[in-house]
This record gives sequence, C-alpha cells and structure tokens, in this order.
Amino acid sequence: MIDRRSLLRSFATAPLVLRAPSVLRHPRGDKLRIAVTGVWNRGRANLEGVLGEHVVAMCDVDSNHLNQGVELVKSRTGETPTGYRDYREMFAAEKDLDAIVVSTADHTHACIAATGMRRGLHAYVEKPLAHDVHEVRVLQRLAASRGLKTQLGTQIHAGANYRRVVERIRAGVIGEVTEVHVWVGKAWSDGRFGWPQPAPAHLDWDLWQGPAPERPYQRNVHPANWRRFWDYGTGTLGDMACHYVDLVHWALDLGTPTRIEATGPPVHPVGTPSNMHVIWDHPAKGERGPVRVHWYDGGSRPEGVTWGSGQLFVGSRGRLLSDYGRHELHPADRFADAPAPDQSIPNSVGHYKEWFDAIRDGGPTTCDFAYSGDLTSTVLLGNVAFRLGRPIEWDVNAGEVVACPEAAPLIRRVERPGFEV
Repeated sequence: MIDRRSLLRSFATAPLVLRAPSVLRHPRGDKLRIAVTGVWNRGRANLEGVLGEHVVAMCDVDSNHLNQGVELVKSRTGETPTGYRDYREMFAAEKDLDAIVVSTADHTHACIAATGMRRGLHAYVEKPLAHDVHEVRVLQRLAASRGLKTQLGTQIHAGANYRRVVERIRAGVIGEVTEVHVWVGKAWSDGRFGWPQPAPAHLDWDLWQGPAPERPYQRNVHPANWRRFWDYGTGTLGDMACHYVDLVHWALDLGTPTRIEATGPPVHPVGTPSNMHVIWDHPAKGERGPVRVHWYDGGSRPEGVTWGSGQLFVGSRGRLLSDYGRHELHPADRFADAPAPDQSIPNSVGHYKEWFDAIRDGGPTTCDFAYSGDLTSTVLLGNVAFRLGRPIEWDVNAGEVVACPEAAPLIRRVERPGFEV
C-alpha cells in the first residue's frame, strides 16, 4: 500500500499530463483499457455498460462493493481487474489506461475525473458532472485543452424519443418556443446530521468523504441518503434535472442562463429542500428569441398537467408534452394530420458506444463536457439561487454571480486537502 502523504507529494510535483490522449492508439477493434470508480448501485450499470472493453482496474471505498465488482467482471469476461480503495493509488499504479468512468457520489465526481484527465484519460462521468459550478468549469477546460473525449451519464439522451422531440422543436412544428416547464415527482430532502457511529469495517469513511468537510460516520448519510445533504449531493434538482432539462437544452441550444431565481421551503444549511420552483432566463441566440425555463419537483407541476414527470414546450402555434419515452402535440385537433419532420438526428449507436467510437475515431459524442457542462452549471445555479434566497445574475465569462460575493463559496467550495480538483 502506498503511503498517502508520499502519494500526495508525488501528485503535487507530477507533470499535468503523463502521456498524450489515446485517440490515435486504438484502431477500431482494439479494446480500450478502462478504470471504473464507483462500481455498485448506479456504478454497476455503468460498469456493465463498458464490459465490452477491457476493464483493467476498479476503485470503490466499500470493499464489499469492490469485491462484487471484481467478481462481476471476472464472471462476464474471464479477466480479473485490479481493485483499489483510493483512486489516487489507482492512478499512481496504473500507467497504461485509456479512459476513466466515474460513478461515485456527486461530491467526488470532479476530483476523480480531473485527476484522470490530467493524465490524458478520456472521461465518462455520471450526472451531475460535478458538485459545484467551479468544478464543472475545470473539467470543461481540461477536456478542451487536452482534446479528450468525454460523455456525461445522461443515458436517456441516447433514446429515440428525445431525438424526435428535438426534430419537431427545431422544425418549428409548434412555432417559436418562448417558455418551457419541466417537472419530476420525486424528492431528495431534509438531510440532517445525527449521532456519530463507528463506520462499517468494509467502508473507508475518510475516502468516501473526499473533498467534503470531515465528519464522523452516520448511517443516515451513507448508504443511500447522501443526496439529501448539501455537503455530498445536489438534491432532487441535481439528481434529475440533468436528465429532464437535457431535452430542453438540446432542442433550443440554450447554453447557460443569465438570470436565475428559485423558491421553496425555508433554506436549511445542511439538508436539501422538499420542493423547489426554479426559473432560468436564457438570452436570445441566433434566430431564437429569449427562453424562460421552469423547474418543479417534490410533487409540484405546471397547472393542468397530469403526467408524473416531463417537459412542456410552449410555442406560438401550440404545445409539445414529452417525457422519456413519449410525446404529444396539443391541441390535438390542430396537429392531427401534421406530418412528422424528416429525421435529421440519427438514432444513437448507444450512449457508451458513442464514447468508445469517439475515443477511437476522434469524432464527437452527444453529451460531451462542453455541452453537458453548461447543462450541469445551469442546474447547479438553481441550487445557488435557492440557497441565497434571492434571484441572481450569472456572468458566464467571469464565472461568477454578478455583484454577489456571498455566492462565491456556493460556486466554489473549499476542498479538503488531498482531494483538490
């Protein structure tokens, strides 16, 4: 086992990139050498999504999950990946990786991904891309400056229904869209720290905390409930908006908003809220006029809508109602005989395969960090506005909230030493 203090010293003095990205090293047919961090629960789905490549290493702070992940790979492929608890030790030991998959809790996405990307590794990161906006921007810069192929884990983006909705909106079927409503029925809320307890022997609690403030272990945080706490998760908004608002950003090419406001129950310093209503105002772009996007969670939804979760595009000629797998045009009689526009967006070869192909061929992915980073920043700015308790204006060039110094720690948290982004 590598001494952590020595390991951190070696990282501090190491060059930013140990080798060039591997896009030219893998002709089609050769397997990519992938490391996976976070290998159970959501991580298991991502692990299974990349098993067609060569999973040579995996990392999880829970030894039970790590062992299960190793056995899964062994049973499916006949190969035995090397297991690690500490992602820093994994990167120090594994010298011939091509790519990294990050499926840990929100608060450790960026420190793991950035460490790998600085070593020239292509990156797939589960949503949301990061825990705060500063981290998002760091990952965007790393991807752009190093020519890395990236993909955010918004798997529904690969579905055919989203593509057909985008085609209808872009073809002007419902006219000019000026307003969109997005809602989900679930809620992650009311996290509260309880009595300290001994951490289970199979869990490295210090490593799980990563860049977050150091606290004693508590069962009401881990497992399963960390999304309810600002220190680790990003609430319902961070969990679900990257899936549902994704369609709106894709169809309308929104980028980041200039003004954000959010309302809900009284702000709690520890736990995320039971419901929120967020409004993002996006400026005009190209031939498109300004767009206002609404978000609702915790059971709230637009008036007159019965679907449990979805998107409602409001256009000058009608409305389009959608969710993951279906969409409808309203009023129905107006669009009864309206032909569907030509399919201009090819069906996906698969969300993971898009990423593999891009690494091999140098082509694009549909949810690279340039696009999905702006989407994630938009989502996270909703949390910032809510926690500040007032509307904010966002300066994308400066990367800060206009005339609001109290927003700075919500845009960029203070990381625990050893887990910097």
